[in-house]
Amino acid sequence: MSMRVIGIDPGTGILGFGVIDFAKNKAKMVTAGVIKTPPHTPNDVRLEEIFDGLTEIIKETKPDVMSVEKLFFTRNITTAISVAQARGVSILTGRKAKLSIAEYTPNEIKQTLTGYGRADKKQVQEMVRLQLGLTEVPKPDDCADALAAAITHAMMSR
Repeated sequence: MSMRVIGIDPGTGILGFGVIDFAKNKAKMVTAGVIKTPPHTPNDVRLEEIFDGLTEIIKETKPDVMSVEKLFFTRNITTAISVAQARGVSILTGRKAKLSIAEYTPNEIKQTLTGYGRADKKQVQEMVRLQLGLTEVPKPDDCADALAAAITHAMMSR
């Protein structure tokens, strides 16, 4: 049984996405990238750009499920609020497209990919590269993080 998963690394300035196909215990990258919104743009406009961009990506790639990274605790409340808003818009966009939504904490993603819940970013990104059989780690980091969320869902739902 094959499954197409879109992974989301939420953020207002940069939202990472990664689409993978998962079949016979193998993951293959379909596409990945980021939706960037200009700094100093009103938040409502940024959120609309995220909605429009994700809607387009979902329409083009037709995933079965969306895997979103859960919010982790951060000291910067302003960042936390904007990331939470981007998460909300992402989840809503997925629901409007009739996707089922899965959510994973950063630790669950690290644990699933590396076997270690406290793995660093580099270790996770290297596992993303290996899992997808790529020659290099996808750039920027937000993109690799989104692919990590997608791979986590594929592995967890086996």
